[in-house]
Amino acid sequence: MRTKQIKVSQTAIKPRVNVVTLGCSKNIHDSEVLMGQLKGNLIDVVHESSNIQENDIVVINTCGFIDNAKQESIDTILQFSELKEQGKINKVIVTGCLSERYKPELQAEISNVDAYFGTNDLPDLLSSIGANYRHELLGERLLTTPSHFSYFKIAEGCNRPCSFCAIPLMRGKHVSKSIDDLVKEAKFLASNGTKELILIAQDLTYYGLDIYGKRNLGDLLRHLSDVEGIDWIRLQYAYPSGFPMDILDAMNERSNICNYLDMPLQHITDNMLHSMRRGINKQKTIDLVNKIRDKVPNIALRTTLICGYPGETERDFEEMMNWVEDTRFDRLGCFTYSHEEKTHAFDLIDDVPEEVKESRVEQIMEIQQGISYEINQEKIGQTYKVLVDKLDGDYFVGRTEFDSPEVDNEVLIDGKNTYARIGDFVQVKIDRAEDFDLYGSIVS
Repeated sequence: MRTKQIKVSQTAIKPRVNVVTLGCSKNIHDSEVLMGQLKGNLIDVVHESSNIQENDIVVINTCGFIDNAKQESIDTILQFSELKEQGKINKVIVTGCLSERYKPELQAEISNVDAYFGTNDLPDLLSSIGANYRHELLGERLLTTPSHFSYFKIAEGCNRPCSFCAIPLMRGKHVSKSIDDLVKEAKFLASNGTKELILIAQDLTYYGLDIYGKRNLGDLLRHLSDVEGIDWIRLQYAYPSGFPMDILDAMNERSNICNYLDMPLQHITDNMLHSMRRGINKQKTIDLVNKIRDKVPNIALRTTLICGYPGETERDFEEMMNWVEDTRFDRLGCFTYSHEEKTHAFDLIDDVPEEVKESRVEQIMEIQQGISYEINQEKIGQTYKVLVDKLDGDYFVGRTEFDSPEVDNEVLIDGKNTYARIGDFVQVKIDRAEDFDLYGSIVS
Protein backbone atom coordinates (compact mmCIF):
# COMPACT_ATOMS: atom_id res chain seq x y z
CA MET A 1 0.00 0.00 0.00
CA ARG A 2 1.31 3.44 -0.88
CA THR A 3 2.17 5.80 1.97
CA LYS A 4 2.71 9.52 1.51
CA GLN A 5 5.21 11.64 3.41
CA ILE A 6 3.44 14.94 4.06
CA LYS A 7 5.18 18.17 4.98
CA VAL A 8 3.01 20.86 6.52
CA SER A 9 3.76 24.43 5.47
CA GLN A 10 3.90 26.91 8.35
CA THR A 11 2.99 29.88 6.13
CA ALA A 12 -0.55 30.33 4.88
CA ILE A 13 -0.79 31.31 1.23
CA LYS A 14 -3.64 31.69 -1.21
CA PRO A 15 -6.13 28.80 -1.43
CA ARG A 16 -5.30 26.02 -3.83
CA VAL A 17 -6.63 22.58 -4.73
CA ASN A 18 -4.40 19.57 -4.10
CA VAL A 19 -5.67 16.55 -6.08
CA VAL A 20 -4.72 13.08 -4.81
CA THR A 21 -5.27 10.21 -7.25
CA LEU A 22 -5.70 6.55 -6.29
CA GLY A 23 -6.43 3.55 -8.48
CA CYS A 24 -6.17 2.94 -12.19
CA SER A 25 -5.36 4.90 -15.33
CA LYS A 26 -9.04 5.88 -15.70
CA ASN A 27 -8.77 7.74 -12.41
CA ILE A 28 -5.57 9.42 -13.59
CA HIS A 29 -7.49 10.64 -16.64
CA ASP A 30 -10.39 11.88 -14.52
CA SER A 31 -8.07 13.78 -12.18
CA GLU A 32 -6.38 15.41 -15.17
CA VAL A 33 -9.76 16.56 -16.52
CA LEU A 34 -10.67 17.97 -13.10
CA MET A 35 -7.35 19.80 -12.89
CA GLY A 36 -7.80 21.20 -16.40
CA GLN A 37 -11.20 22.58 -15.42
CA LEU A 38 -9.79 24.14 -12.25
CA LYS A 39 -6.93 25.74 -14.16
CA GLY A 40 -9.45 27.04 -16.71
CA ASN A 41 -11.28 28.67 -13.77
CA LEU A 42 -7.99 30.33 -12.71
CA ILE A 43 -7.83 28.22 -9.55
CA ASP A 44 -4.38 27.18 -8.33
CA VAL A 45 -4.13 23.39 -8.57
CA VAL A 46 -1.40 20.84 -7.84
CA HIS A 47 -1.23 17.06 -8.00
CA GLU A 48 -0.28 15.10 -4.89
CA SER A 49 1.85 17.85 -3.40
CA SER A 50 3.63 16.72 -0.25
CA ASN A 51 3.89 20.35 0.92
CA ILE A 52 0.53 20.69 2.64
CA GLN A 53 -0.77 24.23 3.25
CA GLU A 54 -3.46 25.31 5.71
CA ASN A 55 -5.70 26.79 3.02
CA ASP A 56 -5.54 23.65 0.84
CA ILE A 57 -8.69 22.03 -0.47
CA VAL A 58 -7.70 18.36 -0.86
CA VAL A 59 -9.69 16.38 -3.45
CA ILE A 60 -9.18 12.62 -3.14
CA ASN A 61 -10.05 10.64 -6.27
CA THR A 62 -10.69 7.19 -4.83
CA CYS A 63 -10.68 3.61 -6.08
CA GLY A 64 -13.32 1.09 -5.01
CA PHE A 65 -12.48 -1.89 -7.19
CA ILE A 66 -11.08 -4.57 -4.83
CA ASP A 67 -10.34 -4.88 -1.12
CA ASN A 68 -6.76 -3.57 -1.12
CA ALA A 69 -7.66 -0.57 -3.27
CA LYS A 70 -10.67 0.24 -1.09
CA GLN A 71 -8.57 0.09 2.05
CA GLU A 72 -5.94 2.40 0.55
CA SER A 73 -8.66 4.89 -0.33
CA ILE A 74 -10.16 4.76 3.18
CA ASP A 75 -6.73 5.18 4.77
CA THR A 76 -6.04 8.20 2.59
CA ILE A 77 -9.39 9.82 3.47
CA LEU A 78 -8.69 9.28 7.17
CA GLN A 79 -5.20 10.70 6.80
CA PHE A 80 -6.40 13.95 5.28
CA SER A 81 -9.48 14.25 7.48
CA GLU A 82 -7.13 14.10 10.48
CA LEU A 83 -5.05 16.92 8.97
CA LYS A 84 -8.25 18.91 8.61
CA GLU A 85 -9.12 18.27 12.27
CA GLN A 86 -5.68 19.59 13.21
CA GLY A 87 -6.28 22.76 11.18
CA LYS A 88 -3.46 21.95 8.78
CA ILE A 89 -5.70 21.93 5.68
CA ASN A 90 -8.96 23.71 4.94
CA LYS A 91 -11.28 21.17 3.31
CA VAL A 92 -11.42 17.52 2.26
CA ILE A 93 -13.53 16.47 -0.74
CA VAL A 94 -13.86 12.84 -1.82
CA THR A 95 -14.77 11.70 -5.32
CA GLY A 96 -14.32 8.65 -7.54
CA CYS A 97 -15.35 5.02 -7.41
CA LEU A 98 -15.33 4.42 -3.66
CA SER A 99 -17.46 7.51 -3.12
CA GLU A 100 -19.85 6.46 -5.89
CA ARG A 101 -20.26 2.99 -4.42
CA TYR A 102 -20.26 3.67 -0.68
CA LYS A 103 -21.31 7.29 -0.22
CA PRO A 104 -23.89 6.71 2.57
CA GLU A 105 -21.51 4.48 4.53
CA LEU A 106 -18.61 6.94 4.12
CA GLN A 107 -20.76 9.88 5.20
CA ALA A 108 -21.75 8.00 8.34
CA GLU A 109 -18.27 6.76 9.23
CA ILE A 110 -16.08 9.75 8.19
CA SER A 111 -18.37 12.68 8.78
CA ASN A 112 -15.83 15.50 8.78
CA VAL A 113 -15.27 15.23 5.04
CA ASP A 114 -16.79 18.34 3.48
CA ALA A 115 -18.41 16.63 0.49
CA TYR A 116 -18.65 13.28 -1.27
CA PHE A 117 -19.16 13.08 -5.04
CA GLY A 118 -19.57 10.17 -7.45
CA THR A 119 -17.84 9.38 -10.71
CA ASN A 120 -20.18 11.51 -12.84
CA ASP A 121 -20.52 14.52 -10.55
CA LEU A 122 -17.75 16.73 -11.94
CA PRO A 123 -19.93 19.86 -12.42
CA ASP A 124 -21.20 19.61 -8.83
CA LEU A 125 -17.70 19.02 -7.50
CA LEU A 126 -16.41 22.08 -9.33
CA SER A 127 -19.31 24.16 -8.02
CA SER A 128 -18.43 23.17 -4.44
CA ILE A 129 -14.98 24.69 -4.99
CA GLY A 130 -16.37 27.85 -6.55
CA ALA A 131 -15.67 26.87 -10.15
CA ASN A 132 -17.91 26.42 -13.19
CA TYR A 133 -17.84 23.47 -15.56
CA ARG A 134 -16.59 24.95 -18.83
CA HIS A 135 -17.72 23.02 -21.91
CA GLU A 136 -15.22 24.86 -24.10
CA LEU A 137 -12.44 23.04 -22.22
CA LEU A 138 -13.57 19.69 -23.64
CA GLY A 139 -10.49 17.57 -24.19
CA GLU A 140 -8.16 19.89 -22.31
CA ARG A 141 -6.37 18.35 -19.36
CA LEU A 142 -3.53 19.04 -16.98
CA LEU A 143 -1.35 15.95 -17.42
CA THR A 144 0.05 14.17 -14.38
CA THR A 145 2.06 11.76 -16.53
CA PRO A 146 5.17 12.86 -18.42
CA SER A 147 3.95 15.05 -21.28
CA HIS A 148 5.09 12.64 -24.01
CA PHE A 149 2.43 10.03 -23.18
CA SER A 150 -1.17 10.30 -22.08
CA TYR A 151 -3.93 7.94 -20.97
CA PHE A 152 -6.75 8.54 -23.45
CA LYS A 153 -10.22 7.52 -22.28
CA ILE A 154 -12.57 6.83 -25.18
CA ALA A 155 -15.61 5.65 -23.19
CA GLU A 156 -17.02 5.47 -19.70
CA GLY A 157 -18.84 2.62 -17.98
CA CYS A 158 -19.44 -0.97 -19.02
CA ASN A 159 -22.35 -3.11 -20.27
CA ARG A 160 -20.65 -6.45 -19.70
CA PRO A 161 -22.19 -8.82 -17.12
CA CYS A 162 -18.96 -10.22 -15.60
CA SER A 163 -19.91 -11.81 -12.30
CA PHE A 164 -16.89 -10.66 -10.28
CA CYS A 165 -16.80 -7.03 -11.38
CA ALA A 166 -18.25 -4.01 -9.58
CA ILE A 167 -17.31 -1.47 -12.26
CA PRO A 168 -20.87 -1.11 -13.63
CA LEU A 169 -21.99 -0.26 -10.08
CA MET A 170 -19.43 2.56 -9.91
CA ARG A 171 -19.19 3.73 -13.52
CA GLY A 172 -22.60 2.96 -14.97
CA LYS A 173 -23.47 1.80 -18.47
CA HIS A 174 -21.11 2.14 -21.42
CA VAL A 175 -21.05 5.64 -22.95
CA SER A 176 -18.75 6.27 -25.92
CA LYS A 177 -17.22 9.65 -26.68
CA SER A 178 -17.67 10.80 -30.28
CA ILE A 179 -14.85 10.44 -32.79
CA ASP A 180 -14.92 14.20 -33.38
CA ASP A 181 -14.45 14.97 -29.69
CA LEU A 182 -11.68 12.40 -29.33
CA VAL A 183 -9.81 13.72 -32.37
CA LYS A 184 -10.08 17.23 -30.93
CA GLU A 185 -8.64 16.00 -27.63
CA ALA A 186 -5.84 14.14 -29.42
CA LYS A 187 -4.90 17.27 -31.36
CA PHE A 188 -4.80 19.29 -28.15
CA LEU A 189 -2.53 16.73 -26.51
CA ALA A 190 -0.27 16.49 -29.56
CA SER A 191 0.08 20.27 -29.65
CA ASN A 192 1.37 20.10 -26.09
CA GLY A 193 3.99 17.44 -26.77
CA THR A 194 2.11 14.13 -26.38
CA LYS A 195 3.54 11.47 -28.69
CA GLU A 196 1.80 8.37 -27.33
CA LEU A 197 -1.91 7.85 -26.73
CA ILE A 198 -2.77 4.92 -24.46
CA LEU A 199 -6.40 4.15 -25.24
CA ILE A 200 -8.34 3.13 -22.14
CA ALA A 201 -11.93 2.26 -21.27
CA GLN A 202 -13.63 -0.41 -19.23
CA ASP A 203 -14.07 -2.14 -22.61
CA LEU A 204 -12.41 -0.67 -25.72
CA THR A 205 -14.00 -3.19 -28.07
CA TYR A 206 -17.56 -2.05 -27.25
CA TYR A 207 -16.68 1.43 -28.53
CA GLY A 208 -19.28 3.01 -30.81
CA LEU A 209 -22.16 0.58 -30.34
CA ASP A 210 -24.16 3.11 -28.35
CA ILE A 211 -23.67 6.12 -30.66
CA TYR A 212 -22.88 4.61 -34.07
CA GLY A 213 -24.82 1.35 -33.90
CA LYS A 214 -21.70 -0.72 -34.55
CA ARG A 215 -18.33 -1.52 -33.05
CA ASN A 216 -16.33 1.41 -34.34
CA LEU A 217 -12.90 1.13 -32.73
CA GLY A 218 -11.23 0.50 -36.08
CA ASP A 219 -12.57 3.77 -37.52
CA LEU A 220 -11.55 5.66 -34.40
CA LEU A 221 -8.02 4.27 -34.62
CA ARG A 222 -7.65 5.47 -38.20
CA HIS A 223 -8.85 8.97 -37.31
CA LEU A 224 -6.47 9.17 -34.35
CA SER A 225 -3.65 7.78 -36.47
CA ASP A 226 -4.05 10.79 -38.79
CA VAL A 227 -3.39 13.30 -35.98
CA GLU A 228 -0.05 14.96 -36.63
CA GLY A 229 2.47 14.39 -33.85
CA ILE A 230 0.99 11.14 -32.53
CA ASP A 231 3.69 8.49 -33.03
CA TRP A 232 2.24 5.66 -30.97
CA ILE A 233 -1.33 4.55 -30.24
CA ARG A 234 -1.65 1.73 -27.72
CA LEU A 235 -4.72 -0.41 -26.88
CA GLN A 236 -5.55 -1.43 -23.33
CA TYR A 237 -8.51 -3.34 -21.89
CA ALA A 238 -10.00 -5.16 -24.87
CA TYR A 239 -12.74 -7.71 -24.21
CA PRO A 240 -12.55 -11.14 -25.92
CA SER A 241 -16.26 -11.79 -26.57
CA GLY A 242 -17.32 -10.02 -29.76
CA PHE A 243 -13.75 -8.88 -30.47
CA PRO A 244 -13.75 -6.66 -33.61
CA MET A 245 -11.06 -8.14 -35.85
CA ASP A 246 -10.96 -5.03 -38.05
CA ILE A 247 -8.85 -3.25 -35.43
CA LEU A 248 -6.06 -5.64 -36.41
CA ASP A 249 -6.41 -4.42 -40.01
CA ALA A 250 -5.88 -0.88 -38.74
CA MET A 251 -2.87 -2.09 -36.77
CA ASN A 252 -1.35 -3.58 -39.92
CA GLU A 253 -2.18 -0.52 -42.03
CA ARG A 254 -0.86 2.20 -39.74
CA SER A 255 2.71 2.26 -38.46
CA ASN A 256 1.81 4.45 -35.48
CA ILE A 257 -0.67 1.93 -34.05
CA CYS A 258 1.45 -0.22 -31.75
CA ASN A 259 1.50 -3.96 -32.23
CA TYR A 260 0.25 -4.34 -28.68
CA LEU A 261 -3.01 -5.52 -27.17
CA ASP A 262 -4.04 -5.76 -23.53
CA MET A 263 -6.91 -8.26 -23.35
CA PRO A 264 -7.81 -9.50 -19.85
CA LEU A 265 -9.01 -13.10 -20.25
CA GLN A 266 -9.44 -13.86 -16.50
CA HIS A 267 -9.48 -17.69 -16.79
CA ILE A 268 -9.56 -20.52 -19.31
CA THR A 269 -11.65 -23.48 -18.04
CA ASP A 270 -15.18 -23.69 -19.37
CA ASN A 271 -16.83 -23.91 -15.96
CA MET A 272 -14.92 -20.88 -14.62
CA LEU A 273 -15.62 -18.77 -17.73
CA HIS A 274 -19.30 -19.74 -17.55
CA SER A 275 -19.59 -18.84 -13.88
CA MET A 276 -17.71 -15.59 -14.52
CA ARG A 277 -20.29 -14.78 -17.23
CA ARG A 278 -17.61 -13.97 -19.77
CA GLY A 279 -19.63 -14.94 -22.84
CA ILE A 280 -16.84 -17.12 -24.23
CA ASN A 281 -15.48 -20.63 -23.67
CA LYS A 282 -12.01 -22.18 -23.66
CA GLN A 283 -11.84 -23.19 -27.31
CA LYS A 284 -13.14 -19.84 -28.57
CA THR A 285 -10.58 -18.10 -26.39
CA ILE A 286 -7.75 -20.21 -27.79
CA ASP A 287 -9.03 -19.67 -31.35
CA LEU A 288 -9.21 -15.91 -30.81
CA VAL A 289 -5.62 -15.69 -29.52
CA ASN A 290 -4.42 -17.75 -32.50
CA LYS A 291 -6.35 -15.58 -34.98
CA ILE A 292 -4.91 -12.39 -33.48
CA ARG A 293 -1.38 -13.75 -33.71
CA ASP A 294 -1.94 -15.02 -37.24
CA LYS A 295 -3.18 -11.62 -38.38
CA VAL A 296 -0.48 -9.58 -36.57
CA PRO A 297 2.43 -12.03 -36.22
CA ASN A 298 4.67 -9.73 -34.12
CA ILE A 299 1.95 -8.51 -31.76
CA ALA A 300 2.66 -8.35 -28.01
CA LEU A 301 -0.29 -9.81 -26.13
CA ARG A 302 -0.89 -8.89 -22.51
CA THR A 303 -3.54 -10.56 -20.37
CA THR A 304 -4.77 -10.60 -16.78
CA LEU A 305 -5.93 -13.65 -14.82
CA ILE A 306 -7.85 -14.24 -11.59
CA CYS A 307 -6.92 -17.00 -9.15
CA GLY A 308 -9.25 -18.32 -6.47
CA TYR A 309 -12.61 -17.47 -8.01
CA PRO A 310 -15.43 -19.29 -6.15
CA GLY A 311 -15.46 -22.96 -7.06
CA GLU A 312 -12.01 -22.95 -8.66
CA THR A 313 -10.70 -26.47 -8.15
CA GLU A 314 -7.13 -27.70 -8.28
CA ARG A 315 -8.00 -29.16 -11.66
CA ASP A 316 -9.23 -25.77 -12.90
CA PHE A 317 -6.00 -24.19 -11.74
CA GLU A 318 -3.77 -26.84 -13.30
CA GLU A 319 -5.63 -26.41 -16.58
CA MET A 320 -4.99 -22.68 -16.43
CA MET A 321 -1.31 -23.20 -15.64
CA ASN A 322 -0.91 -25.54 -18.61
CA TRP A 323 -2.66 -23.04 -20.87
CA VAL A 324 -0.39 -20.21 -19.72
CA GLU A 325 2.65 -22.38 -20.47
CA ASP A 326 1.31 -23.31 -23.91
CA THR A 327 0.10 -19.84 -24.91
CA ARG A 328 3.24 -17.93 -23.88
CA PHE A 329 1.75 -14.47 -23.43
CA ASP A 330 4.26 -11.68 -23.86
CA ARG A 331 2.95 -9.93 -20.76
CA LEU A 332 0.75 -11.27 -17.96
CA GLY A 333 -0.64 -10.07 -14.65
CA CYS A 334 -2.40 -12.23 -12.08
CA PHE A 335 -4.55 -11.32 -9.08
CA THR A 336 -6.41 -13.02 -6.27
CA TYR A 337 -10.21 -13.02 -6.43
CA SER A 338 -11.90 -10.33 -4.31
CA HIS A 339 -15.43 -11.09 -3.05
CA GLU A 340 -17.33 -7.89 -3.89
CA GLU A 341 -20.80 -7.17 -2.54
CA LYS A 342 -23.63 -6.52 -5.00
CA THR A 343 -21.84 -8.44 -7.75
CA HIS A 344 -23.32 -11.63 -9.19
CA ALA A 345 -20.44 -13.70 -7.75
CA PHE A 346 -21.13 -12.42 -4.25
CA ASP A 347 -23.99 -14.92 -4.09
CA LEU A 348 -21.42 -17.71 -4.47
CA ILE A 349 -19.39 -19.10 -1.60
CA ASP A 350 -15.89 -17.59 -1.47
CA ASP A 351 -14.51 -21.07 -0.83
CA VAL A 352 -10.86 -20.82 -1.88
CA PRO A 353 -8.69 -19.94 1.14
CA GLU A 354 -6.68 -16.73 0.83
CA GLU A 355 -3.37 -18.55 1.20
CA VAL A 356 -4.35 -20.88 -1.66
CA LYS A 357 -5.30 -17.90 -3.84
CA GLU A 358 -1.95 -16.28 -3.17
CA SER A 359 -0.04 -19.50 -3.80
CA ARG A 360 -1.77 -19.94 -7.15
CA VAL A 361 -0.91 -16.38 -8.17
CA GLU A 362 2.73 -17.01 -7.29
CA GLN A 363 2.79 -20.20 -9.34
CA ILE A 364 1.31 -18.50 -12.41
CA MET A 365 3.73 -15.58 -12.12
CA GLU A 366 6.67 -17.96 -11.75
CA ILE A 367 5.69 -19.60 -15.02
CA GLN A 368 5.33 -16.19 -16.66
CA GLN A 369 8.69 -15.08 -15.34
CA GLY A 370 10.34 -17.99 -17.15
CA ILE A 371 8.41 -17.26 -20.35
CA SER A 372 9.34 -13.57 -20.21
CA TYR A 373 13.00 -14.43 -19.67
CA GLU A 374 13.06 -16.72 -22.70
CA ILE A 375 11.28 -14.16 -24.91
CA ASN A 376 13.67 -11.42 -23.77
CA GLN A 377 16.74 -13.54 -24.49
CA GLU A 378 15.62 -13.74 -28.11
CA LYS A 379 15.81 -9.93 -28.29
CA ILE A 380 19.53 -9.74 -27.59
CA GLY A 381 21.29 -8.28 -30.62
CA GLN A 382 18.07 -6.80 -32.00
CA THR A 383 17.49 -3.04 -32.39
CA TYR A 384 14.22 -1.43 -31.27
CA LYS A 385 12.63 1.99 -31.38
CA VAL A 386 12.44 3.12 -27.74
CA LEU A 387 10.55 6.01 -26.15
CA VAL A 388 12.60 7.46 -23.29
CA ASP A 389 10.42 7.96 -20.19
CA LYS A 390 12.79 9.07 -17.44
CA LEU A 391 16.27 9.11 -15.92
CA ASP A 392 16.52 6.73 -12.97
CA GLY A 393 19.91 6.70 -11.25
CA ASP A 394 22.54 5.82 -13.82
CA TYR A 395 20.04 4.68 -16.45
CA PHE A 396 17.74 6.29 -18.94
CA VAL A 397 14.56 4.19 -18.84
CA GLY A 398 12.35 3.69 -21.87
CA ARG A 399 9.90 1.35 -23.56
CA THR A 400 9.42 -0.36 -26.89
CA GLU A 401 6.08 -0.37 -28.70
CA PHE A 402 5.45 -3.71 -26.96
CA ASP A 403 5.34 -2.18 -23.49
CA SER A 404 2.90 0.02 -21.60
CA PRO A 405 4.04 2.29 -18.72
CA GLU A 406 4.19 0.95 -15.17
CA VAL A 407 3.06 -2.62 -15.95
CA ASP A 408 5.39 -3.93 -18.67
CA ASN A 409 9.07 -4.37 -19.48
CA GLU A 410 11.51 -1.49 -19.54
CA VAL A 411 14.62 -0.78 -21.59
CA LEU A 412 17.54 0.51 -19.54
CA ILE A 413 20.20 2.60 -21.29
CA ASP A 414 23.51 3.37 -19.58
CA GLY A 415 23.33 7.05 -18.64
CA LYS A 416 27.01 7.33 -17.71
CA ASN A 417 28.31 6.99 -21.24
CA THR A 418 25.45 8.30 -23.36
CA TYR A 419 22.68 10.89 -23.29
CA ALA A 420 19.01 10.61 -24.20
CA ARG A 421 16.39 13.32 -23.91
CA ILE A 422 13.22 12.48 -22.01
CA GLY A 423 10.31 12.12 -24.43
CA ASP A 424 12.48 11.36 -27.47
CA PHE A 425 12.53 8.21 -29.56
CA VAL A 426 15.92 6.51 -29.91
CA GLN A 427 17.15 3.36 -31.60
CA VAL A 428 18.49 0.91 -29.02
CA LYS A 429 20.43 -2.30 -29.61
CA ILE A 430 19.74 -4.83 -26.87
CA ASP A 431 22.95 -6.04 -25.22
CA ARG A 432 21.54 -8.22 -22.44
CA ALA A 433 18.21 -9.22 -20.97
CA GLU A 434 16.70 -10.23 -17.65
CA ASP A 435 13.25 -11.57 -16.72
CA PHE A 436 11.43 -8.26 -17.20
CA ASP A 437 14.11 -5.74 -18.22
CA LEU A 438 16.21 -5.19 -21.32
CA TYR A 439 19.58 -3.42 -21.35
CA GLY A 440 20.86 -1.70 -24.45
CA SER A 441 22.91 0.97 -26.16
CA ILE A 442 21.77 3.80 -28.40
CA VAL A 443 22.77 3.33 -32.03
CA SER A 444 22.65 5.95 -34.76
